Amino acid sequence: MEPGSDIPRLRKASEVEKSEKITINVGLIDLGEIDLLVSEGFFANRTDFIRTAIRRQLESRASSVESTVTRRRLTLGSEHYSRHDLEELRDSGRTVELRVLGLASIADDVSPELALATIAAVEVLGAFRAPSAVKAALALRTS
Repeated sequence: MEPGSDIPRLRKASEVEKSEKITINVGLIDLGEIDLLVSEGFFANRTDFIRTAIRRQLESRASSVESTVTRRRLTLGSEHYSRHDLEELRDSGRTVELRVLGLASIADDVSPELALATIAAVEVLGAFRAPSAVKAALALRTS
């Protein structure tokens, strides 16, 4: 995708789900220390502690993330392709590499055939939401 192109259309954060659930295993002593900080009022709950810890780690490495996003030519945020977007690409004989740090999504009415004809590669650091048949079709193109 060439810079400045109107395809894909970037979505505002309010238009997409803002979080993804993850599961982690924490040592019992670490968990006890987290619970102690929560009970002493430093954090509202365990989730608040974990989110704060994650944000602090990301902030401390922000310049590395920024330079890597630039070097790898990733879209930062969210990127969505509708059936219409992909049909325009197909009709103009172009393909796209879906390279996103955040959320990449493909509309529910996109067929596996259309996805294969228009999406050359998929690299998503975060969440990739697409119909299961489209994900399966793109599996060999996904890194």
